[in-house]
Amino acid sequence: MSRKLFGTDGVRGRANTHPMTAEMALRLGAAAGRWFRRDGRNRHRVVIGKDTRLSGYMLENALTAGLTSTGMNVLLLGPVPTPAVGFLTRSMRADLGIMISASHNPAEDNGIKFFGPDGFKLSDEAEAEIEAILAGDIALAQPAHIGRARRIEDGRGRYVEYAKTTFPGGQRLDGLKVVIDCANGAAYRAAPDVLWELGAEVIPLGVEPDGFNINAGVGSTHPEAAAAAVREHGAHLGISLDGDADRVMIVDEQGQVADGDQLMALLAGRWADAGRLRGGALVATVMSNLGLERFLTGRGLRLERTAVGDRYVVERMRGAGYNLGGEQSGHIVMTDYATTGDGLIAGLQVLAALADSGAAASELLRQFTPVPQMLKNVRYAAGADPLSADAVRAEIAAAEARLAQSGRVLIRKSGTEPLIRVMAEAEDEAVLREVVDGIIAAVEKAAA
Repeated sequence: MSRKLFGTDGVRGRANTHPMTAEMALRLGAAAGRWFRRDGRNRHRVVIGKDTRLSGYMLENALTAGLTSTGMNVLLLGPVPTPAVGFLTRSMRADLGIMISASHNPAEDNGIKFFGPDGFKLSDEAEAEIEAILAGDIALAQPAHIGRARRIEDGRGRYVEYAKTTFPGGQRLDGLKVVIDCANGAAYRAAPDVLWELGAEVIPLGVEPDGFNINAGVGSTHPEAAAAAVREHGAHLGISLDGDADRVMIVDEQGQVADGDQLMALLAGRWADAGRLRGGALVATVMSNLGLERFLTGRGLRLERTAVGDRYVVERMRGAGYNLGGEQSGHIVMTDYATTGDGLIAGLQVLAALADSGAAASELLRQFTPVPQMLKNVRYAAGADPLSADAVRAEIAAAEARLAQSGRVLIRKSGTEPLIRVMAEAEDEAVLREVVDGIIAAVEKAAA
C-alpha cells in the first residue's frame, strides 16, 4: 500500500493550501481516529501539541473536530516541542499523539506528524492505512460516543521535569554561560527554563514568537544568530534549536558551528568509552559526512546508514537495538531518553561533557575533519521526473566513476518539497565543484 499524502515526516505544505487546509485536517483527524479504533476496542485518547505558527490554531481546531467526531478524546498541550509530544503520548497512556509543525520550514508552512501509543512516529504502513481510510467514507461515532476535548495546562512543565532527569544526577551547570536560541518556536519557554533550573546563566534568543517569525533569521537553520550572541556575551556554548526543537546545532565559545555529525561523533565516543553504546554502532543517514564514518572506524565502531529522515534512523535503531543515531541536520536520537530527535536533551548531553571534562567547547566539538561536501538543490515542476532522463543518468554515472574510492555522490528527491538534492563528497574541492555543477546543469536542463 503506497502513500501519497504523507512524506518523510508526516503531512506538510503551505498553510491554507492543499493539503494543509482546515478541511483536510478535519478529515485526517477523523481518519486517524477511525484507524485507531478499527478493532472496536475502547481506545480513544489523543494528545495534540503544536509550535508557534499562526496556522496552528486553525489546524488544531480542525484536527480536534475530526478526532472527536470518531469518538477520540483530545488532550490539547499547546506549544510544546515535538519530542515532548512523543514523551507525553506514552506518559499519559494516550493511543495517539499529534504534533502540528513544519519543523525548520518558514512560518507560512505547517505540518502534521503522528505518534503511536509507544511515543514513536507511525510507520509507513500505518500512514498508508490512514490514507486509505481518508480516501473513502469515514464512519463517524454515534452521538452518545462523540469525544471530548480539554486543555492540559502542565504539559510543558512535565516535559521540563523529564528533560532535567536526562542530565547526570548531582551535576549542575553553575558557572556556565549558555546561549539558547529557540527559533521563536515550540521550545521558547521550556528550553530556557531547563537550563536555568540546572544552574546555567542563560542568554535567551528567539523567544518572542508572534505567529510569523518562527525560524526567521534564528534557530538551527540560521546558527549565525546564536554564534553572534555567543561572541557578544562571551558564552561558553550556544544551543540553536529549530522551530519544533527536534533538531539542534551547537556553537562553541569561538562562534564556530558544529553540525549533527560532530555531535554524534562526540556522543558515540563518550558512550563507547563508558560502555553504553549498544551494538558498537551509530545509526545515521546517507547524508552524514564520510569523515564521520572514518572517525568511527578508527575507534573500532560502525556507522549504519539509512535513508534520509529521522524516522528511518529510529526504525533501524529499534530493529537492531542501537541507542544512538541521528542526522547531519541536527536530529540526534537517543532512545535511552527519547523516542525521536530531541534538540534540548542533545544539548544537555553536550553540556554534561563540557562540565565534566573541563575542556573548551571548541575542543569537544571538533572530533573529526570533515571530507569536503557540497549540497545543491534543483526545484522541478510537479509531475516531472528529471532523474529519469538519459542525460542525467549519464552525468551521474560519470561523476561516480570519477570519484571512485575518493568520495561519493548522492542524488535524491526531497520528501517534503519538489526538489532534487545533489550531494557529493571528495577530497579535492575543485573536482567536487565540477562534479556537482555538472549534475546540477543536467538536472536543470531535464527539468526545464
